[in-house]
Amino acid sequence: MKAMILAAGKGERMRPLTLHTPKPLVRAGGVPLIEYHLRALAAAGFTEIVINHAWLGQQIEDHLGDGSRFGVVIRYSAEGEPLETGGGIFQALPLLGVEPFVVVNGDIWTDYDFSRLRQPLAGLAHLVLVDNPAHHRAGDFLLQDSTVTDEGEAAARLTYSGIAVLHPALFAGCSPGAFKLAPLFRQAMAAGKVTGEHFTGRWVDVGTHERLAEVEALVQGQH
Repeated sequence: MKAMILAAGKGERMRPLTLHTPKPLVRAGGVPLIEYHLRALAAAGFTEIVINHAWLGQQIEDHLGDGSRFGVVIRYSAEGEPLETGGGIFQALPLLGVEPFVVVNGDIWTDYDFSRLRQPLAGLAHLVLVDNPAHHRAGDFLLQDSTVTDEGEAAARLTYSGIAVLHPALFAGCSPGAFKLAPLFRQAMAAGKVTGEHFTGRWVDVGTHERLAEVEALVQGQH
């Protein structure tokens, strides 16, 4: 099973840190954010990793190289223009193959165990959901048993963590260019083809300086 790390965002809310450093290379606890994912994926048995990039992307390639020092093989999907989440994954599909694959947002920090995702996919997508953080109280989707839906009581919504298993067929009918992933999720949910799980461990969407500081504190607490 292959994995893809989404690393094409500009990180505009993280300026000035991200003016000269791509967001996935911003450090927390002295380690670039993307390296936490690479190490966790390698520990979970994922050896083939695809990384997309746009803003300052060459820095990501120069820093990570072919992945050998992490025990993985990295292939890159360079985007001339940012393609958003859906378009970025769609462009990388030739590198990902025809089997389901893991996707991880490059700008989250978590202690999630990726080996949990190494199992057959029932539908078109399997989403890891988390409790709603302070900056996203409304949440995204509902989890009913192991099925993810977009219908139901707003108070019960959870937040999409940026971790998923996707089947390439989720992108059937898509065209090259920039597009978001969420509408594809909702389409698949309407057909009952999205499963999910509720992760209650540590997870931070590192979108601001304050949340980067939160990760710093969590990392220091591990030592």
